[in-house]
Amino acid sequence: MKLVRSFCRSTRENHDDPFEHVGSILVNISKQQAGRNLLLDPKRGLLKQIIRQFDSNSSIRKKGVSGTIRNCCFEAENQLQNLLLISEFLWPALLLPVAGNKIYNEQDTSKMPLELGTALSIEREPVDDPEIRIQALEAIYLIVLQEAGRRAFWSVNGPRIVQIGYEDEEEPKVMEAYEQLGSLLINSSGTEEPSL
Repeated sequence: MKLVRSFCRSTRENHDDPFEHVGSILVNISKQQAGRNLLLDPKRGLLKQIIRQFDSNSSIRKKGVSGTIRNCCFEAENQLQNLLLISEFLWPALLLPVAGNKIYNEQDTSKMPLELGTALSIEREPVDDPEIRIQALEAIYLIVLQEAGRRAFWSVNGPRIVQIGYEDEEEPKVMEAYEQLGSLLINSSGTEEPSL
């Protein structure tokens, strides 16, 4: 898809970015099942390319990426395996925005994949846009609805990240999204890891 290639190639941070608004188009494409199927096709690798744009300094790009991920997670019931194939990119994009501002201790980071643990063990820029944090929490919720998604979430120490992020959160609507996810994790904990 040429649109994704253009979006991913044009990440000039200090200049006008003619493709940053493509993120909004990708959100709209991912609202349709056919668009989600296209983006989640592992042979194309489009979602993986899009997720990598979350590191951009552009809030418009970040919002487009997080909205696209969230929309693709509506297919978690049927496409969970394809989502988890890119988990090394997916989990940082979903968990870093909601991880709070604290520097995590070694005990917590030792239970995480290297890319996530490393990012959380140093000082980092907070994600100020509450909409991005809500979209990330909604995406996690949709993944965790599936048993294999819950196992994958526990395997990256996701509940601990969400717990610490919730402690730092001040926005009521974002707190509500944390609480919804927390409720799901608690109600499904009978078959999962011990609760926090």
